[in-house]
Amino acid sequence: MVDFFGLPQTSSRGRVLVVDDEADVRKAVHLSLSKAGYQVIEADNGQAAVAVMNDGDNPLAVDVIICDIRMPHVNGVEAISYFLREYPSRPIIVLTGFPDFELAVSLLKRGVADYIVKPVEREKLAAAVDSAMRLSRV
Repeated sequence: MVDFFGLPQTSSRGRVLVVDDEADVRKAVHLSLSKAGYQVIEADNGQAAVAVMNDGDNPLAVDVIICDIRMPHVNGVEAISYFLREYPSRPIIVLTGFPDFELAVSLLKRGVADYIVKPVEREKLAAAVDSAMRLSRV
């Protein structure tokens, strides 16, 4: 199947923005979600993620955001606060290597869809994204 411009069309289950300062984590998440049928966009910190979301004519082209907490420049808590305020219909999944029960409860109360501690199994990550994707389409 081709699109309007004659380019091959690829089916996708949705678009996911992965925000993490660790290249290996981004690569693993990208590979896992790509195999599950998602398009994946990457950002290496909160500042870059905000730029990705605000780039172009259609910033809401992202269906789900996966965000780390501890990152340079704009950290995950700051980025998540921005996304919750500016893009409230985009579900956010926290994926962090530093579990913090109080922070998890606080973020979940503020509207984060899920809080997952690294390392995460591929099936658990895919299930969390599937669940969040359903939220974004409601």
